[in-house]
Amino acid sequence: MKELLYGAAYYDEYMPYDRLDKDVAMMKKAGINTVRIAESTWSTCEPQPGVFDFSHVERVMDAMEEAGINVIIGTPTYAVPTWMVKAHPDVLAETVEGRGIYGARQIMDITHPVYLFYAERVIRELMKRTAHRKCVIGFQLDNETKYYGTAGKNVQEQFVKYLREKFHDDLDAMNYEFGLDYWSNRINAWEDFPDVRGTINGSLGAEFEKFQRTLVDKFLSWQADIVNEYRREDQFVTHNLDFEWRGYSYGIQPYVNHLHASQCLTIAGTDIYHPTQDDLTGAEIAFGGDLIRSLKQDNYLVIETEAQGFPGWTPYKNQLRLQAYSHLASGANSVMYWHWHSIHNSFETYWKGLLSHDFQENAPYKEACIIGNEFKKLGSHLVNLKKKNEVAVLVSNEALTALNWFRIQEQAPGADAKSIYYNDVMRWMYDTLYHMNVECDFIWPETENLDQYKAIVVPALYAAPDELLELLNQYVENGGTLIASFKSAFANENVKVSHDVQPHILNNCFGVHYDQFTFPKNVGLTGKIISGKICQKGSTCLDDKAYAKDSTSPSAQIFMELLVPDGAEVLASYDHYNWKDYAAITRNHYGKGQAVYVGCMTDEDTLKAVYKAVLSQADVEIPEYQYPVIVRKGTNDLGKTVRYFLNYSAVELEVPYDYKNGTELLEGVQVENESALRLPAWGVKIIEEA
Repeated sequence: MKELLYGAAYYDEYMPYDRLDKDVAMMKKAGINTVRIAESTWSTCEPQPGVFDFSHVERVMDAMEEAGINVIIGTPTYAVPTWMVKAHPDVLAETVEGRGIYGARQIMDITHPVYLFYAERVIRELMKRTAHRKCVIGFQLDNETKYYGTAGKNVQEQFVKYLREKFHDDLDAMNYEFGLDYWSNRINAWEDFPDVRGTINGSLGAEFEKFQRTLVDKFLSWQADIVNEYRREDQFVTHNLDFEWRGYSYGIQPYVNHLHASQCLTIAGTDIYHPTQDDLTGAEIAFGGDLIRSLKQDNYLVIETEAQGFPGWTPYKNQLRLQAYSHLASGANSVMYWHWHSIHNSFETYWKGLLSHDFQENAPYKEACIIGNEFKKLGSHLVNLKKKNEVAVLVSNEALTALNWFRIQEQAPGADAKSIYYNDVMRWMYDTLYHMNVECDFIWPETENLDQYKAIVVPALYAAPDELLELLNQYVENGGTLIASFKSAFANENVKVSHDVQPHILNNCFGVHYDQFTFPKNVGLTGKIISGKICQKGSTCLDDKAYAKDSTSPSAQIFMELLVPDGAEVLASYDHYNWKDYAAITRNHYGKGQAVYVGCMTDEDTLKAVYKAVLSQADVEIPEYQYPVIVRKGTNDLGKTVRYFLNYSAVELEVPYDYKNGTELLEGVQVENESALRLPAWGVKIIEEA
């Protein structure tokens, strides 16, 4: 990409009056060079079947083309028109809750032939009118696509075919692997296959969810094939991959395998939303960016992020600018807001855009003007930032799904249904690295070249094939550092629990085993990692201050495995009269590498202590900077190292600059090694080494 894209979604269809020229003028003033259009208004573009009206799309393209503003065209297939549902009510997805009722978006069956017929027709008509336009730089497929719980007859028939292929038409093999003899769930004829929506079998249920995720892959690939028939070579194909939603972007998406879904894209794209005001940490921006960048090991597009958003997201002064540069610091080549303007009706009335409901210049718009014009001025130094990280986090949709079926805090039937989930463990391990300024990539079970990383962090890999565990085993033998959490290497890819020593296959690598686990009640932690009496290479011990704790004592939290060392070094044990003989955190030297097992959830300081001790031995760079100062780096198109210094706090901070002499790009001043950097509240400095 030759320039940074800065922009917003724009909907002429929603405007209460004609202000296109005014909006274009305001965009130009703000340095906005890209808009995204068309994706949300199928019923406007095709008011009746086969009757098309793309006047809004065409007049926006005309205006943007004249102004020199890029356009991204979104296919409008994620919200179906009323006429389709009236004529074909069965296009609405049939889920575990039954057939949906028209109203919301994303309620259709993405496998339904009638839906696909109409979707293809509107895509082709849109492409005919847009692909040749000079202003159109790329296409977004659908919008935040998922399988929407679709589980009707046609989907289940496809699932049975999928299983027959997986098990080579061997019912006995399937029954054995899924444990279907339990509660008389055994299936003795393929024709007797029951409605999967009622299953109580976690293996069968998890497999169905895995199959449902493949529907997303096929759907996006199908759309990409259509778009590719029309697009020019210089136009990209992307999609706005999103994340598990907990009021903001939180974790791995349960309903999409990002790695598989992204294969049909020429450039990965994403939506990233996050808390703001005093809750702005940058963790969600970094997590989302690191994951999406890792899909293709390349730069990516932030297609949606918040400007003002909900009332609780109204940004403090300087936060919009800090957020924008945080995206770039992770390797993004764009920052695009949802959306340009606040709307005056319907579901997202109070999801405010860059402009408020009065369309006047406001504080976020004025800050956007600063951002956009800085992007224009400095873009050649900031675009295409390449990153080479030493640490990777292994994530797994299969483990996530399995732990939804078998929750980490699973109690006796009828007990309180509280729990943490896979993403909570993943974010605990990722966020701790983030707060330490240890940058990382993400990898998946399909990733083969593990040796490119000095250390791999493995959160809660509950379900995994033997081949993956053997690969991790070999990685440590070859000299790698493996750091895994509890609930790892317990079940195979079919969520069948191993009947040998736990952790399965990796027990020798970790040098531990266990056969009991429970929930900690008043269980503290004690040992080398807690006291700070643990050494790096050789005999030099780390400074106790590096392990200084808050006033609260370290403790086991949420879940604990009772680890029995088989040669592993005990870094921490359980401080409890009944559990004192068991290890909580261990380290084992295996082959040329080392493997660390964290057998319980801990406070962040304890996990930091583990990371510091272990990563230092793996020769991983651990910067001196700590959150709220976040430092991220990469190499720009000029071949120079660029570092972003981001202050995620409401106070001005002064930190030492410990790197080569360079230029602070935003102010154009020289910065020397060992000088002091002053970071304003919610401020940013960008230094390009000489």
